[in-house]
Order: sequence, then structure tokens, then C-alpha cells
Amino acid sequence: MVNYLEILRLRNLGYTQRQIAASVRSSRNTVSEVIDFADAYNLAWPLDHAMTNPALQSLFYPERASQSDRKEPDYQYIHNELAKDNVTLTLLWSEYCEACHAENLAPYMYTHYCDKYRKWARLTKATMRIKHKPGSAVMVDWAGSTFDIHDPITGEITEAYLFVSVLPCSWYAYVEPCIDMKSETWIACHVNMYGYFGGVTRLIIPDNLKVGIDRNTRYDTVINRSYNEMTDYYGTAVVPARVDRPRD
Repeated sequence: MVNYLEILRLRNLGYTQRQIAASVRSSRNTVSEVIDFADAYNLAWPLDHAMTNPALQSLFYPERASQSDRKEPDYQYIHNELAKDNVTLTLLWSEYCEACHAENLAPYMYTHYCDKYRKWARLTKATMRIKHKPGSAVMVDWAGSTFDIHDPITGEITEAYLFVSVLPCSWYAYVEPCIDMKSETWIACHVNMYGYFGGVTRLIIPDNLKVGIDRNTRYDTVINRSYNEMTDYYGTAVVPARVDRPRD
């Protein structure tokens, strides 16, 4: 809603219409109209306490009084629909506008509609359910920090790293401790993983670790040569997570 009270207050302080429009985030035409209406009704600042913004809107724009209350979107419905294929906020906003017009209610503009949904999702910590096809992809990475392996005979302690792979549909996992994180070790873990699973997935989804990915930007992904040769041999492909998005 236009902040009619602030427009009239700033006008009383001697601000120009351009300055008022910038302050209240309204167009200059709107500010000019409000000032003209105020002059027509002999309204001068300070106003009576009964003159609230809704009251001024009803006075200045009586045809809008029946639509002063906007239809609140069904945020849970929006969230559920966005989980479906080919459904976007633009499409849902169009449906929302049609529903508003059918009920003679004013809809929120698209930007405000999206902002309100994102605020609801953030406050309720709503998350999308990602659907995975069985055997379609495997997620691989070095997990956590290093740990110690103790030799029971010599007492020697060796620092080890943990290779972890998971099939996201079934959460079936393969885990292997390694003494280093070199390229040949990384690839050997993949070979052992496929042997354990008894098959090869269509995709491999690693993080952006140097042993597998030389470079991964928005426009270019360069796979390590040895890693690329391994994927060619097994007939699979590497689709790394986005940079700084390990939850991918």
C-alpha cells in the first residue's frame, strides 16, 4: 500500500515531489495524485489520528476499497508444486492471479509474491525433496578429517583418509580407508567401489576436489585426465557439484 501519511508529512516539510517519491518508493505520478487529492479534501498535516493509510486510500480511491485486502498465497501449495517437473514460480503466480481475479481480490505483484514465498520457506526451513533414480548416480568424496591406523605389532601409527561413496536412492554405501589422496588412490577406490556395488552408475557426482576436477566454473568444467580416462573406460560421466555447494 502507498504510504499516504508519509507523503503528506514530507510535503509539509517542504520536500519536492521527486524527493518524496524516492523516499516512499512510489512513482512521481502517485505522489502528485495524492497531493492533489489532499488539496481537494483540504487535508493538512498533522492529520487526525483516525486518518490512517487504509482510511486515506478509501477516501482517495473508493473504487479500490473492495480490493484493499490482497489474497494471501498458499505457500505450502506453492512449495509442493515446485517439487514437480516443469513447474516454476512464474507459472504458479499466473495461476494465483487468475484465482484472485475470480474472487475479485487484488493479487501481489510477481516480485512481492516471490519474496513472500522465499521468506516463508526461510522461516519454516522448508526443503525440497530430490528424487533419485535407482543406480542413476553415485556421490563420492573424501569424508571428514583424517584418522589414525594403529599397527598392533609394531605400534606404528599411520594417518589415513576415508573414501566414501553413496547411492543416493538407497543410501547404499561403500567406504574405504586410504593412506593418501593421490590420483591413483582415488581411481583405485572407484574401481573397488564398482566391484562392491556390482555395476556402474550413469553418473558420478564428486565435490570439486583437485584429485578429480582441474577446474569447474559456471561455464567450464575440466576433469582430471586420469579421472576422465577412467570414466571413458566405464562408460560413465562426471558431474561435479557447484563450487562452494557441497550439499549438491
